[in-house]
Amino acid sequence: MTPRDKEKRQGLIWLMRRGPRIALLCVIALVIGLGFLFSIDAPLAQELDKRFAAHNPNSGQKVDHSDWDRLLSTYVHKDKNGLNRVDYAGLKRDGLGDLKRYLMRLQAVDPAKLSRDEQFAFWTNLYNAKTVEIIIGHYPVNSIRDIRPTNALIPGPWRAKVLKVTGASLSLDDIEHAIMRPIWRDPRIHYVVNCAAVSCPNLADRAYTASALEGMLENAAMAYINSPYGIRFNGSKAVVSSLYDWYSSDFGGSAPRILAHIRKYAGPALADKIAGVTQIAGYEYDWALNDRK
Repeated sequence: MTPRDKEKRQGLIWLMRRGPRIALLCVIALVIGLGFLFSIDAPLAQELDKRFAAHNPNSGQKVDHSDWDRLLSTYVHKDKNGLNRVDYAGLKRDGLGDLKRYLMRLQAVDPAKLSRDEQFAFWTNLYNAKTVEIIIGHYPVNSIRDIRPTNALIPGPWRAKVLKVTGASLSLDDIEHAIMRPIWRDPRIHYVVNCAAVSCPNLADRAYTASALEGMLENAAMAYINSPYGIRFNGSKAVVSSLYDWYSSDFGGSAPRILAHIRKYAGPALADKIAGVTQIAGYEYDWALNDRK
């Protein structure tokens, strides 16, 4: 069960406590949506992990991400709060053709021929570019959770098979949970794959590349953790992003280890505030679209 499955299950439990009529709707939702709710099961994840685990450490092959880089630099703009907002309207009007052609070229790549860092950049850019294309296909929309291609009762597009790489039909969840997380086991993945929400770590304003990968990963982690979307304080109590709840195991599996991860990337101002914190008071997440206002 993925972290998004846990969120959906908790929501259903809450609804079932609200009364018989809503409870009946919940039962219907469970029956209709069960196949989608648990579509990334262990055998499938292992199959994709095994299929895409191969790489060529001696490869000099580079994937051209220049078109995506240009689109990002043109249509991603930082607001006064440090949030990278996307000009979806402008991109839909003037850049959609280039975006679609870039996605087609990426899907023609065989990741097994790439080095590990080249693969990481490939999967990250593919995930982010496809997410942007999905948003544009439904724009204007208030939240990515309002896009429900697999089932009207299941929020978000993450389960839909929207890409094909070396003959394998893939969803966004497949890329994140069945390929990237099992292969790299790096918590910084969560700072670079973008879900188009205000509380999500920023969509970078340039494409990820193998040569710049480590620096971009570190910068993404530092930027999110030192923003109010990563952690904020209610008095002396720390309220952190729900990412650290949903993906707790990736960040150590306990509040002390999550806080240790946050301290690793904390700037001076945050380091002072978090110095004596030993518990997490709560989690929060804003699913509003990261649209340019």
